[in-house]
Amino acid sequence: MAERPSGNPALVMDRACEDDRTRRLALDLGFAPVVPPKSTRSNPWEYDREMYKRRNEVERLFRRLKGFRRIFTRFEKLDVIFIGFIVFVLIVDALR
Repeated sequence: MAERPSGNPALVMDRACEDDRTRRLALDLGFAPVVPPKSTRSNPWEYDREMYKRRNEVERLFRRLKGFRRIFTRFEKLDVIFIGFIVFVLIVDALR
């Protein structure tokens, strides 16, 4: 988790979670919410645009991981073997 200038760790959220209750909960738990306000908001807030753009990179990584059926269905019973296969897939993906 990235640290914000305020010292609170950032919590990157989906735009669907930008309501006041969810943002207040994140702030109460000590997180700095990173979510863009909807265009219909009368009082929009500032957010870290670069960090929010990086959220898409993580979503694309999970999409690529799900392309490997063995990860998607989780055939391995041991966590060590499962994590080892994820590392293997990440190496294969980086070599493409």
